[in-house]
Amino acid sequence: MTDDKKVHVGKVVKQGGEVATGASGINALHNLVQAAKEVFVVHEEESTKRKRLDAYEATEVARIRAAESALKDYFAQVFAERRHVIDESFERLDRAMEDGDAATVHQVVRGIVDIAQSSPLADLGDLGEIRKALDDPDQVWEL
Repeated sequence: MTDDKKVHVGKVVKQGGEVATGASGINALHNLVQAAKEVFVVHEEESTKRKRLDAYEATEVARIRAAESALKDYFAQVFAERRHVIDESFERLDRAMEDGDAATVHQVVRGIVDIAQSSPLADLGDLGEIRKALDDPDQVWEL
């Protein structure tokens, strides 16, 4: 153990600030109340914004679901029509082949190829226009 004693040297600091008075206490309380009011106002404003965003989200989700339903119905109908046309085309192709009718075989095969090359999406047009229509709450979709 060492016998060296360290002497701590420092500066004595005077008391900070003035002596608290009743007026300064009232002023501090007033500042605290004002800050609490501001916090409450900001909280209410932000809660209102959140409610608006929640309502907007619910509206958009409902619109997306409605558009999804309409699109599913559209594709179901279009593909059912295509399937029917293709089935009939292959039946005609079978009959033409059984009859040995080369001209009809050629025409039916050409028709099948044309159907296969066309896309149901092509009938929808510009997808940007579709987006505009989806954004329009007054848009009427006819299938």
